[in-house]
Amino acid sequence: MAQDSAQQALPTAPATPARALLPLILPALLVGVVSSLLFVGVSVAAEKLKGVLWQNLPDALGIGRYSVLWIFVMLTATGIAVGLVVWKVPGHAGPDPATMGLNAPALPPVVLPGLLLAAALMLAGGPSLGPENPIIAVNIGLAVWLGPRCLPRLPGGLWVALAEAATLGALFGTPVGAALVISEALAGQQIKGLLWDNLFAPLAAAAAGALTTDLVHHASLDLHLPPIDKPYEGDVLAAVVVATVGALLGMCAVHAFPYLHTAFQRLRHPMLMLPAGGLVLGALGALGGPLTLFKGLDQVAELARDPEGWTAGQFATMTVVKLAALTVAATCGFRGGRIFPAVFVGTALGLCAHALVPGVQPAVGVAAGVLGMLLAVTRQGWLSLFTAAVLGASPAILILLCIASLPAWLLVTGRQQMQLRPDGTAIR
Repeated sequence: MAQDSAQQALPTAPATPARALLPLILPALLVGVVSSLLFVGVSVAAEKLKGVLWQNLPDALGIGRYSVLWIFVMLTATGIAVGLVVWKVPGHAGPDPATMGLNAPALPPVVLPGLLLAAALMLAGGPSLGPENPIIAVNIGLAVWLGPRCLPRLPGGLWVALAEAATLGALFGTPVGAALVISEALAGQQIKGLLWDNLFAPLAAAAAGALTTDLVHHASLDLHLPPIDKPYEGDVLAAVVVATVGALLGMCAVHAFPYLHTAFQRLRHPMLMLPAGGLVLGALGALGGPLTLFKGLDQVAELARDPEGWTAGQFATMTVVKLAALTVAATCGFRGGRIFPAVFVGTALGLCAHALVPGVQPAVGVAAGVLGMLLAVTRQGWLSLFTAAVLGASPAILILLCIASLPAWLLVTGRQQMQLRPDGTAIR
């Protein structure tokens, strides 16, 4: 009876009628398809340029493709190329990327071509950042610019939600991640209607974006690691320990973030900051090897194909080097996101745990390492759980991840984030 009374006392939001949701389907689908095609176009163009820079050109010059010399040359040259874009192209490739997260502002149209060019050069050249932040920003800018001109009756904020959800769906190849991120964002806001009423249009956009990417690009986060049928006590302990270590390592990078940013900002000019960052990244790439270059997804798949192919020391080196490269690239001015390289760091950490303690199953180590690292880097609980669970590709692993997320979250919540305010101060 008390429970019934409590439920009756809770205010219930009126549901949105279906006739109000139906007109949102077409613009949501359109934004989803366009956002996905833009993401795929930039990715394919960057891959083509990467082949020229890292295969055709060194072959023509008689230099080893991933030799120490070529890694230094390419990372420094990429810093110079992106620096030129930031310096000379109208809009200067958008705001300081250290101040940007997944929730990008609606940038004016003049900024978008330079931001796309800077992102493509970065993806091809080897810095340890992913495409998510600039692609989300460009898609939001396009949607906010074109959407109200085509359908002026729709609220402006809806175009932002559609573009963000569509891009996340395209990036992950599934709308589930987008739905979780949007749900987490809505949790701190006063919304009209039920939660699923507010998710209806973004979920449609995310589904269209994911389906388009799957059809034209065949993206997948499944690493094909050996699945676990049933978690045991040792798996619980392993997941908790690895996720906690991942969160601690991630927080080390988070605390270094504003200091590195300040150091690069003292150079005061993109033609100094970005080449200097490229030079540091070249040194890190030479130390960690070719697997620690680029956004990290292809390299994660290579690690997962042969979990026994490297020693614990090699996995540990890749973990530390990639995390350092991520932090340097994000603070010196390269335009890119931090999620995909963080996935590589968590994967290398999990496989390091497996190499040290063979009883730690690769799927458990990888999923827990990615979970802890993403919690520290993104502070997005649902996104971190989802990504880790997809990589593990086993329903049973969700139990372990939910348990492991608790101590990891205690380590990161309420502390500074890997994102700065426009004045350079840390966000908590």
